[in-house]
Amino acid sequence: MSGVSLAVPRNEQDKTTTTDENPPPNARQQQAVGGDVMGSLRVIELQLVAFITVFSASGLVPLLDLVFPAFASAYLIALSRLAFPAHGNSSSGSQELFRGGKFFRFYVVVGTTIGLFLPLAYVLGGFARGDEDAVRCTTPHLFLLSFQILTENVISGLSMFSPPVRALVPLLYTVKRLFLIIDWINDAWFNKTLPANAEVKDAAWYWFGRVLAVANLAYFASNLFCFLIPLFLPRAFERYFKERDEIQGKMAEDKRSAAASKSESKSMAKKAD
Repeated sequence: MSGVSLAVPRNEQDKTTTTDENPPPNARQQQAVGGDVMGSLRVIELQLVAFITVFSASGLVPLLDLVFPAFASAYLIALSRLAFPAHGNSSSGSQELFRGGKFFRFYVVVGTTIGLFLPLAYVLGGFARGDEDAVRCTTPHLFLLSFQILTENVISGLSMFSPPVRALVPLLYTVKRLFLIIDWINDAWFNKTLPANAEVKDAAWYWFGRVLAVANLAYFASNLFCFLIPLFLPRAFERYFKERDEIQGKMAEDKRSAAASKSESKSMAKKAD
């Protein structure tokens, strides 16, 4: 959701296994563990996406939010064909746009917990408690987040999408979801009231929804303004134009060498005459 699916490509594991056919036992064990974890995460993501998509299609998501993924997908495809076409001979390693360290991975895990797992638990708890407001305010955010994860996973495995187009996926969805999170905060903080004689569990549920809404706004706003715009998007454009310049320089060099060989062959033919 913060671009992690695009920052660390899927073919990275294949690259490490092919470059070193006989790794040491420790490396093989680490690769196996890492592959199992990443595979499990992808299965969990796809299960959540399928669950939330079916769950959100039951009338809890407004029509404009339902249409937004189709509009975003069509816009990204148009950009990939008209504005930022992919370079045909770009290497597989160029799919990587941003590599972070342990702090970045921790940052992504925190975002997944705040933005996906806790809101999902909040929606399920709202169904169990009969809290229709909690379900209605949280489901659009989860619906768009599920489509963002699905789109990132699909685009990261297709070479037809250039780095700028892939970087725009989390940017578009994050901007849209911020408006939904603001509506969620408005409902949780200004439209809902806690009864004076409320029980402890009701008060805990009430404040859990409030804190969760604010945490989502804080995380995704900082993700947009501190990571996606100043770091992730410029890195994607830098990679794209660097590849384009390299390809154009190689083509110009090939033309010069072809012209030189042609003139040399003509001069040798004249000498032979």
